[in-house]
Amino acid sequence: MNFSPSEQQEKRAAKDATSQAREDICAIGKLLYDRGYVASNDGNISVRTGENELLITPSGVSKGRMTPQMLVRCDLDGNVLQDDTSGRFPSSEIKMHLRVYRRRPDVTGVVHAHPVYATAFAILRHDLDQAYLPELVLNFGKIPVAPFAMLSTDEVPASIEPYLADYNGLLLANHGALAWGKDVWAAFDLMETIEHSAKIYKAVHDLGGGVELTGDQVEYLTNLREFYKQRAAKKQ
Repeated sequence: MNFSPSEQQEKRAAKDATSQAREDICAIGKLLYDRGYVASNDGNISVRTGENELLITPSGVSKGRMTPQMLVRCDLDGNVLQDDTSGRFPSSEIKMHLRVYRRRPDVTGVVHAHPVYATAFAILRHDLDQAYLPELVLNFGKIPVAPFAMLSTDEVPASIEPYLADYNGLLLANHGALAWGKDVWAAFDLMETIEHSAKIYKAVHDLGGGVELTGDQVEYLTNLREFYKQRAAKKQ
């Protein structure tokens, strides 16, 4: 089959983008592992690389020891693509990633991990909803806890469904945390924000409670978040 020069250029660009996505996923996996956000084979990371295609971490592999060749190419129904060369199964939590991509076409990266403090709040079923931190209000509004769902079942994507439109991340009851963003690095940054916020909340609670931002301050930050959302939408 012969391709026109423009088609060849598009194919090369897509290949380069996929190669970069593989490197990004492995780099983020190493960061998650090194920072103690995951242990053993915990966690999963994905990047949407096309209209009906994504790369996702394989099942049963430490995120700190992945190589680009291990990542699995799937369609948005969760089927492994015929030309996938990994020889591996995709993460058992792929349904959760697929639900994010279906409901949020602006998202191209999803990160799931088990950071200690965030997971502790998830086990307590305690939203991070007190307005202590401007960064948390600006990025999330609050960090809610999705109801408990049995791992690797359809309960998991159903449990996060109500939060996808209005949030960029959440806690998974008795499970961990999930973050999504315009790219996989943005999703990682939000995961880092979730865990950092959880650590600060724990310290504040240990010290007897803190002083929240005022209603006017929260309103200002909320309006600023909406402004950034609208500006990002205009760029697309």
